[in-house]
Amino acid sequence: MTNLAERHRRFHALHQSSCFVIPNPWDMGSARMMAASGAVALATTSAGFAFTLGRPDMGRVTREEALRHAEDIVRATPLPVSGDFENGFADAPDAVAETIRLAAEVGLSGCSIEDTRMVEGNPAYAFDLAVERIRAAADAARSLGHPFILCARADGVMNGVYDLDEAIRRIQAFEKAGADLVYVPVPPGPEELRRVVQSVGVPVNGLAAGPLRQLTVPDFAALGVRRISLGSMIARVTHAAIAEQMDAILKDGSFAKLSAAASGDLINRMLAAGAGETGHE
Repeated sequence: MTNLAERHRRFHALHQSSCFVIPNPWDMGSARMMAASGAVALATTSAGFAFTLGRPDMGRVTREEALRHAEDIVRATPLPVSGDFENGFADAPDAVAETIRLAAEVGLSGCSIEDTRMVEGNPAYAFDLAVERIRAAADAARSLGHPFILCARADGVMNGVYDLDEAIRRIQAFEKAGADLVYVPVPPGPEELRRVVQSVGVPVNGLAAGPLRQLTVPDFAALGVRRISLGSMIARVTHAAIAEQMDAILKDGSFAKLSAAASGDLINRMLAAGAGETGHE
């Protein structure tokens, strides 16, 4: 994990102007292919990683597993990496703060913390507790001595547990509590996303999913979004390809769709290019 200080500085600078895409790899190979394609930063995906373990999404990965996985992604390329750490793997604010400290220890340049309790139905934490959790996380991030982008997520709109007004109330409080970046996944449409952006003074992350998949990078930028993440979408596209290929082979007896496979030479070149200076295991 060479030159982490420079990665942290670059990641912080990316959030200060313009608009960039942060794709979400789920293993070292996908990280290197994304880096070779020109990504400037990466973020883990809790769902994509859970799929690699044969588990469903939402709260099925432990903190220790997520940290080891994040360290692998950091090692895979020279790019800065942010961690998708769900609810911080804890309810209590001090435990969320410890997650931030551990995230920094494995080389992450930032991470996201949700306001969702990881239980059936995906309920949101009560407002005051949600804010205290972000305040504790922000205090821990500030104590690190180097830039660390804390992304505070208000997931209730996506999960159907509160409306956009409540999401905005929460991200405004998260900003006051010290979040560097705020995120309301899957608002109903572009105008609602614009409203999110205009409601806060810190940068906003947008997710290219749901009704926002039809937007282009310039469209997101015009709405004022600073960072565009893909969440588990590329992992899900990959899993869709697995399902489609296996249907054709095992149900139809046809191998014709295998013609869409990338060549081994292309993959090998991208893996080597994406490894960059950290390619030595």
